Amino acid sequence: MKSRIRLLCPRLVLALLLSAVAALPLPAQRAAVEAEHGMVASAHALASEAGAEILRKGGNAVDAAVATGFALTATFPSAGNLAGGGFMLIHLAEGNRQVVIDYRETAPAVATRDMFLNPDGSVMTDLGSTLLGWRASGVPGTVAGLAEAFQKYGSGKVTWAEVIEPARRLAEAHVVTEGVAASLREFTFRLGRFEESKRIFLNGGAGWKAGDTWRQPELAATLVRLQREGPREFYEGLTGRLIAEAMQANAGTITREDLKGYRIQVREVLRQSYRGHEVVVPPPPSSGGLTLLQMLAMIEPFDLKALGQDSAAKYHLFAEAARRAFIDRIEYIGDPAFVNVPVARLLDRAYLARRMADFNPRQATPSAVIKPGLGLPHESNDTTCYAVVDAQGNAVSNSYTLRNSYGSGVTIPGTGLLMNNVMDNMATKVGQPNMFGLVIGEVNIISPGRRAASSQTPVMVFKDGRLLLVTSSPGGPTIINTVLQVITNVVDFGMPVMQAVEAPRIHHQWLPDKIEYERYGLSADTLNALQAMGHTVAVRPTYQGDAETILVDPKTGRRLGASDPRQPDATSVGH
Repeated sequence: MKSRIRLLCPRLVLALLLSAVAALPLPAQRAAVEAEHGMVASAHALASEAGAEILRKGGNAVDAAVATGFALTATFPSAGNLAGGGFMLIHLAEGNRQVVIDYRETAPAVATRDMFLNPDGSVMTDLGSTLLGWRASGVPGTVAGLAEAFQKYGSGKVTWAEVIEPARRLAEAHVVTEGVAASLREFTFRLGRFEESKRIFLNGGAGWKAGDTWRQPELAATLVRLQREGPREFYEGLTGRLIAEAMQANAGTITREDLKGYRIQVREVLRQSYRGHEVVVPPPPSSGGLTLLQMLAMIEPFDLKALGQDSAAKYHLFAEAARRAFIDRIEYIGDPAFVNVPVARLLDRAYLARRMADFNPRQATPSAVIKPGLGLPHESNDTTCYAVVDAQGNAVSNSYTLRNSYGSGVTIPGTGLLMNNVMDNMATKVGQPNMFGLVIGEVNIISPGRRAASSQTPVMVFKDGRLLLVTSSPGGPTIINTVLQVITNVVDFGMPVMQAVEAPRIHHQWLPDKIEYERYGLSADTLNALQAMGHTVAVRPTYQGDAETILVDPKTGRRLGASDPRQPDATSVGH
């Protein structure tokens, strides 16, 4: 009897211990960065530190976001930029209100719908295409957008020169990380096609290694001009003249008049409830915000927690919602200055319920049979995103891009500025897939002055009127699915924010008709179940996104910075 008791007791103790452990929330693989006052989360540690430096000087979240944006130009050149564009979503704690600054690039005045077609109607490739070279760029909006944010919503406690100063120092000299060195090696062919880009970003062809000191004197000089002369210097001063002259000398399309005429747009946010939370996003020409809200509304009637966080049933539901939302995106969402975007109808709950009426929980719906829902007549991969929350509760979610990694590959001599290739965001030929395989419709045909619809999706989530989550991601159309999964990981599954960011991701975008997943992200059982439902499932060649995220703990008010481990240099810095 005594020997039997000795056997049973350890087993009973072990069972009790395992039961107690199972009741505890699982920790993330690494902890979120925690701070009492403020937090900056971005793709590069030095850029996050630049934002935190401004917070320490008394600046607010907007001031810090502007400093971070400038600093990424020097430290994260694949997407950090002065010659691109994007969207900044701002939450102002005083008055509990939000605003969007749309500083998306615009098509030059000489742009035409057939400008990237050969005489036989085929789409141009290589130099001269929408992807590479001097004709691929739209009129940049980044400097105007950052300036608008600083001038209208900054604290007034730091100067324009001060928010640029960290970037100027970093352009003067900083140490190259392995992440940046690897990225530059990967894009050697693109950058090597242009002498100025080869000289600066490829070290004259010798390449940059981790630990090298990188000096960018031309970029530093451009930043000094902006400090001294203000933001319009970029458009009307020496910098603008250098851009226009280089464009003219190389059969480019951007003129001095295009630069002088560029203006940002301040827009009203879109907002929608999701399981007792309020989700706030930018409106068109951000297609990402509207498409995200459609997908959240489509999945809300389903009990995700009962389905399981990593189940085939959940991924099937997400893919089916995505294919219905993405066809609406292609058909209806464009620049509201050029097309009438039916926002209210696209977000109508009854309409979205009808969109999911043919959803079969056991069978995939072929994308070929999914049609636009309203029946109306036709009308980079590399972005970088960052989040800031300050001590007063102001917040910024910013998403800006050169479009592809390193944009068009072109660097403007004398400025250190890489140009964007945003023209690939517009339809060179209706129905022709762009670099992401995303089909572009008539609503985004190339027109002078047009802002292309963008998947950029800076997001804020509120609970009981209080800020809970700030997030976004790069990745073209994958952005929408990435932020959807971060939000549902937090709201539906109660994950700690770091684990919500780390969790594996999937993507579907109507066409091509397939679910993409991150390597090692789905079990064999889940893959087999999805295939049995009729899905084509393919592993992604790279990780999906870089969800720079901040959560404000509802109990303590502390800021939890969750920088995405998919980006090797991503870092959150607290204050």
